[in-house]
Amino acid sequence: MSQPTPKTQQRAEQLRQQLQKASYAYYALDNPIMEDAVYDRLYRELQDLEQQYPSLISPDSPTQRVGERPATAFVSLQHKISLYSLENAFNLAEFATWQERWQRVVSPEKPGFYVGSGGEANISQRNPVSGSGGGYVCELKIDGSALALSYENGLLVRGATRGDGTTGEEITQNVKTIRSIPLRLNLDNPPPWVEVRGEAFLALDVFAQINQEREKIGEYLFANPRNAAAGTLRQLDSRKVADRRLDFFAYTLHLPEELQPASQWECLQWLQQAGFRVNPNRDLCPSLTEVKAFYDRWETDRENLPYMTDGVVVKLNSLALQKQLGFTQKFPRWAVALKYPAEELPTIVEAVTVQVGRTGALTPVAELKPVQLAGTTVSRATLHNSDRLDELDLHIGDTVIVRKAGEIIPEVVRVLPELRPENAPRFQMPKFCPECGSTVVKPADEAVTRCINTSCPAILRGSLIHWASRKALDINGLGEKLVQLMVDSALVKSVADLYSLTVAELMTLERMGQKSASKLVTAIASSKTQPWARVLYGLGIRHVGSVNAQVLAEKFRDIEALAAATPLAIASVYGIGSEIADSVSQWFQVPANQTLIDRLKTAGLQLATPLETSTQQPQAISGITTTLPLLGKTFVITGTLPTMTREEAKAKIEQAGGKVTGSVSKKTNYLLVGEDAGSKLEKAQALGIPCISEAELWELLRP
Repeated sequence: MSQPTPKTQQRAEQLRQQLQKASYAYYALDNPIMEDAVYDRLYRELQDLEQQYPSLISPDSPTQRVGERPATAFVSLQHKISLYSLENAFNLAEFATWQERWQRVVSPEKPGFYVGSGGEANISQRNPVSGSGGGYVCELKIDGSALALSYENGLLVRGATRGDGTTGEEITQNVKTIRSIPLRLNLDNPPPWVEVRGEAFLALDVFAQINQEREKIGEYLFANPRNAAAGTLRQLDSRKVADRRLDFFAYTLHLPEELQPASQWECLQWLQQAGFRVNPNRDLCPSLTEVKAFYDRWETDRENLPYMTDGVVVKLNSLALQKQLGFTQKFPRWAVALKYPAEELPTIVEAVTVQVGRTGALTPVAELKPVQLAGTTVSRATLHNSDRLDELDLHIGDTVIVRKAGEIIPEVVRVLPELRPENAPRFQMPKFCPECGSTVVKPADEAVTRCINTSCPAILRGSLIHWASRKALDINGLGEKLVQLMVDSALVKSVADLYSLTVAELMTLERMGQKSASKLVTAIASSKTQPWARVLYGLGIRHVGSVNAQVLAEKFRDIEALAAATPLAIASVYGIGSEIADSVSQWFQVPANQTLIDRLKTAGLQLATPLETSTQQPQAISGITTTLPLLGKTFVITGTLPTMTREEAKAKIEQAGGKVTGSVSKKTNYLLVGEDAGSKLEKAQALGIPCISEAELWELLRP
């Protein structure tokens, strides 16, 4: 058996220390320093290393123990029945591995046991658990805090935290404030004792309200509802707990053996009848096909729930089969948590490269060890700029936390310096442009490092791609690959060169035939009819987006008027600040840009607004005048609108100067609400944000 290298030994020790620190903060201090998904991934990495090299296993490894000791602020107690963690499956392939594993335990040679053609678990008549309830029970995994409840002769006598699973903290007075937990069971003849397990949690609107109140009095904000629920349960004053309005879902039942139901589904029915709240979003699935359908459905539908969930708990329905399978040191063999793709995960920085954009901005990019994040493989993540690099103190080889900014662009959130390899080199921004070799500059008042060589190939490529983009000149067929070929072959050295290209010249490019070349020449010629506002946006002047370009084009009816305007005159336009005004004025003073304007004018581009659609006669957009009544306003859209799709509503708002984002925050001005609105509506109401209908949006659009 191969022995681990010193580097592998160091990595294992670093992981052990970091996981132990996180575990102590979570269980003993109730002050988590690491997200669950991050802990799970680091734990899995250590587990994999120990499986590969058993000599790395030590008695104090987090993989060899159930958990840390509970905090001492409450009285500790021994759980009558231990609370086990659940094994995680991070995708359907891992879920299938879990299924195969429990099947082998039940029957190594499968006597009397088989998996049907639909993937269903079946027990034959020869199996002693026959008829006890087959299939799987799927329940949403609630992101809260586990509780153990004890009843004697129908009365609640004790409530406790999970703690390390064997020992918890007695918090009965706090538990009694949760109205969804019955103080007396709703049964005529209750059993002598009952043990119930479940999850205490905070609804999203309550969570938002709590953080709002904490912000007002200057207290730190809870990171998520789970942290808030755990912190609430450990309040010494039960009156404060009552004010927090915790909720509870019951999911596990233990009774005297002669009274225990035969299946998990029957347990849930018993709990509901006894007065507990049981999650209505559950299903009894006869086969793995239905399990997958349940998992897939809630991956999107969970966004409309009033509480947080990060996966589906799948349990074998038969309690006899559960008993036969038993437990590992840490997990029940008969249940698994099938997790949804995490929003944040750890990975390792293998290198850092630098990209040059169309404005000359140098953007450092982390080249990562590939990781599955929110359903896609992420191998690169933006580091934004040199200031952000200094803030992160990034070294090559660092373990970093990555997420998708706005659920689209991967970015590095933070570094875990505790896991940094010895002698890991710190990354420094280059002093020369990686594209053209020119010296780069970093203005004192900016975070961005720039190449200022206007002939830089990267700047030219970016300018051409921007010029051809949908909101600018909208040149169909002129994509990134073709732009790369044009620049590399020196066929195009300026945006203006596009308008003198011939079919014969384009056919010299790789994989460019006569038909494709003719179509592109036609598309470029058609772009000459695009209005002055689009041309202005296409020029790529810093800080001038499509909305600002529309505003400026309405105020300054031709390019000569805008070029001659002073920064003060430009800044006087509603919605245009001094930073934009200075940028526009400076752009027109550059000789190369003046030459570009002359060439575009010669090529026949629209560099003026016709008199009939100038400021005196506002241009109409679908019946709404372009006086930009929503300028500066931020909208979020939720639910199904009566007459428009969300994309159509977004377009209307943006045409009127507004902005549409994907999530509700204190910066949101309006929530546009349709039918079947989800948690965004609840959050907006909690924050006091105006909620409007489609009809009310049309009223706002009319100046």
